[in-house]
Amino acid sequence: MDNIPVLHLDQFLLSQGNGVYVNDLKRHLLDHHNMISLPHKHDFHFNVLFTEGTGIHEIDFNSYTVGPGSFFVLSPGQMHHWKLSDDIKGYVFSHSKEFYLLRDNRFELDRFPFFYSNQNTPEIILTAKKLASVEQICQTMLEEFHEEKEHQSLRIHALITLVYVALTRAYNPSNNKVERISRYGSTIKTFEQLVETQFLYRKSPAAYAELLNVSLKHLNRVCNKVLGISVSQVITGRVLLEAKRLLMIKDMSIAEIANELGYSDYSYFSRLFKKHTGQTPQEFRKGYIM
Repeated sequence: MDNIPVLHLDQFLLSQGNGVYVNDLKRHLLDHHNMISLPHKHDFHFNVLFTEGTGIHEIDFNSYTVGPGSFFVLSPGQMHHWKLSDDIKGYVFSHSKEFYLLRDNRFELDRFPFFYSNQNTPEIILTAKKLASVEQICQTMLEEFHEEKEHQSLRIHALITLVYVALTRAYNPSNNKVERISRYGSTIKTFEQLVETQFLYRKSPAAYAELLNVSLKHLNRVCNKVLGISVSQVITGRVLLEAKRLLMIKDMSIAEIANELGYSDYSYFSRLFKKHTGQTPQEFRKGYIM
C-alpha cells in the first residue's frame, strides 16, 4: 500500500555526505523541487533556517508563519510542506541519528528540548542578534560541507551541536511542555514512545498504564500535569495525526484508512474523526488536497 512519500538522506547527496547534508535553502529548493514540492516525510533529522522572505510552513497539520529568524527542527517521521515567497533565503542541514551519535554517543539528541517530546514545538524564533550568530554558523557549515578537508565530518558535527545549543537557549520555555529533567519527564517520554510504536493496535489507556507498570489514575495525573491533556487524548491525538496523513493519499478509501488504523467499524472511525476535528474524513480530504 502506498503511503506519504518518505525521503531518504542519500537522495540529497552526491559524492559527499556520510550521513549529513548541508545546503543553501534557495539551492535546495531548486535542486530538489520534484521531491519536496508536495507534502512528505523524512527518515532523518531535518533543520531549516529562514533568513529572508516570508511564507507558511506546515508541520503535521500545524501551520507556522515564516519570516527572518524562523528556525524549524523536524524529527524523523514528521510530515511537512511549505509555501514560500520568491525572495526566500536561508539554510538547510540534515543528518541521520547515527551521524550524530557515532561522534558523540554520550549526548543523546533528545537532551535538546525540541527533540525530547512530540508535544514540544518544532519552531524557534531567533532575535536579530541570535539570528546573526546562527546564520554565521550555518554559513561555516555550508563551506565545510563543500570542502574536502581532514576531519570534515567531525567539524560539521561540532557546528551542528553549536546550532542546537543556540536553539536550546532561544527556545521559549512555554513551548517546552516536557522536560527531560522534570519529575515526570521520563514517564511521559516512555509513554510517548509506546504510543508511537503501538497506537495502531493498542488504544486503551489502561493498556499503556499496565505496560508502564503504573496505575491509570497515576498516568492520567502525570499527563494532565505535564501536557494538560489526558492519556486518552494523547492516544487519540496520535491516531488522528496518522488518519490525516493517510487521508492525503487520494486512492485510499476511508474504509481502508479506518482498517489501517485498527477500526473495523468504518462509521465509528468517521464519528471519532468528526468529534475531534469538526469535519468528516471526506470533508477534511476535500478541503486539504488540491
